Amino acid sequence: MKDLSVLVTGGAGFLGSHLCDRLVEQGAEVLCLDNFFTGSKRNILHLMDHKNFEAIRHDLVEPIFVEVDQIYNLACPASPVHYQYNPVKTVKTSVMGTINMLGLAKRVKARILQASTSEVYGDPQEHPQKETYWGHVNPIGLRSCYDEGKRVAETLMMDYYRQNRVDIKIARIFNTYGPRMAISDGRVMSNFIVQALRNDPITVYGDGSQTRSFCFAPDMVDGLIKMMNCEDFIGPVNLGNPREFSIRSLAELVIEITRSKSEIVYTPLPEDDPVQRCPDISLAREKLNWEPKVGLAEGLEKTIDYFNGVLMM
Repeated sequence: MKDLSVLVTGGAGFLGSHLCDRLVEQGAEVLCLDNFFTGSKRNILHLMDHKNFEAIRHDLVEPIFVEVDQIYNLACPASPVHYQYNPVKTVKTSVMGTINMLGLAKRVKARILQASTSEVYGDPQEHPQKETYWGHVNPIGLRSCYDEGKRVAETLMMDYYRQNRVDIKIARIFNTYGPRMAISDGRVMSNFIVQALRNDPITVYGDGSQTRSFCFAPDMVDGLIKMMNCEDFIGPVNLGNPREFSIRSLAELVIEITRSKSEIVYTPLPEDDPVQRCPDISLAREKLNWEPKVGLAEGLEKTIDYFNGVLMM
């Protein structure tokens, strides 16, 4: 990793900032690109004086010309609240942003990793989801700006690989959580923690029987770096925690750990909200020798500590 020049788009975001930390720690020269729509300067403030780190405010929809060895393309709002706020911009970020990054990778002969998503599977009819599953996505729904944008990004990656021999990697990221999640991002984990710490009612969509799998951010960073540096496999590969939890059981666990007085209240299920989401990570185990190490209770305690500190500021 030493002497490598690495570009991280969305590097001031929740997951991007953890990735920047790890890359700097491993000796890489890191260039962080972010338009700070959902990213925060606070996430990377501790890196600003490091000799191997540089941050640039830039919107990926516009091209940028830099010399790098590797590109991690993480830039895109990842929570429904944020990606539905400006759905046209969300699609532009996934499509035009990926084209710009692939063009850069082609020009400077960099390896590029696309941070794709479990959302490419939509509301899956196969469970757990394998990489061979093509998905069940509503192309005209409220979530499609993100789902279809990421699907097109994968198409672009494969077309640049086949047509131009660009050195690509595709990682499909499942639900990830940890310190630096935005308080207002609308994802289930941050919603529950904030509501519990404030002793507000915890809002569960539907009856809470729908399931998700939750991967702690440092584990996800391990997987992304292993995928980037894997020589004989381009993906796509599922990265996530194969252990499945119902949304109701997550709410109960958050209440237990925070010792909250919150009560659980049930509200209607949003449009196209997946009923089940859980990765089959056989390929990640085989090709990357990777699987998550941090259990949900341990990761939750660290995440709750972070949110507690932010709420007290």
